[in-house]
Amino acid sequence: MPSKKISLFIKRLSLTLIGLFAFTSNSVFTDDNILAYTVNTKTQDLQLYWRNDKAQAFKSILNLKTWLENKNKTLVFAMNGGMYKADGTPQGLFIQKQTTLTPLDTTSGKGNFYLKPNGVFYITTDKQAVICPTNNFVNKGTVQYATQSGPMLLVEGNIHAAFKEASTNLNIRNGVGILPDGRVIFAMSKQAINFYNFATYFKNLGCKNALYLDGFVSRCYLPGHNWLQTDGDFGVIIGVTDKKK
Repeated sequence: MPSKKISLFIKRLSLTLIGLFAFTSNSVFTDDNILAYTVNTKTQDLQLYWRNDKAQAFKSILNLKTWLENKNKTLVFAMNGGMYKADGTPQGLFIQKQTTLTPLDTTSGKGNFYLKPNGVFYITTDKQAVICPTNNFVNKGTVQYATQSGPMLLVEGNIHAAFKEASTNLNIRNGVGILPDGRVIFAMSKQAINFYNFATYFKNLGCKNALYLDGFVSRCYLPGHNWLQTDGDFGVIIGVTDKKK
């Protein structure tokens, strides 16, 4: 086999093994540039948060953590969950406990949110996690939680057409994908990364659909792996909890 083909074969094999390792790990996969956490929505308590029971926005992971502790719950994972307006209101759709608090945004505009196709990450009342392009989203009353963001990173296994492998548009980024077995994987780059390489991360894990959540403001709280970012000034926050021991 010619040397170039051997080199390409080794590179592809390495990517496959990396993806396989990440997919089969219990909950967390890290490499030099990505921190990731997988969630089984059938067995774990994953919710989307914006405001507390007094209609006050949480804004930071610390505020959410403290509020949950007062309700005898332990926060085991948290990450900002989508873009937001200047007043902290979620940009686009936000559904919490089957109630639509902000509507779906199907308009056009500037910025990452409007880099079409954008999309929706949602969880149904039977605890199935789904990511779909905005134009495909339909709620027949069975959506428990939803957040809209953009752009889509992957659509049916294809990297967003606007992304370029050699792009110098580097930033901290976080996003969400659906693994082949239905689990959800949340990922955040620990260093600046372009859209193409970030989307490739999800593609190598076998995700068919993945959604970009946000950029440099991104934070992740994962105490089981000593990642303790609790600051921030967000709209939606994604959280996974356990009962307090």
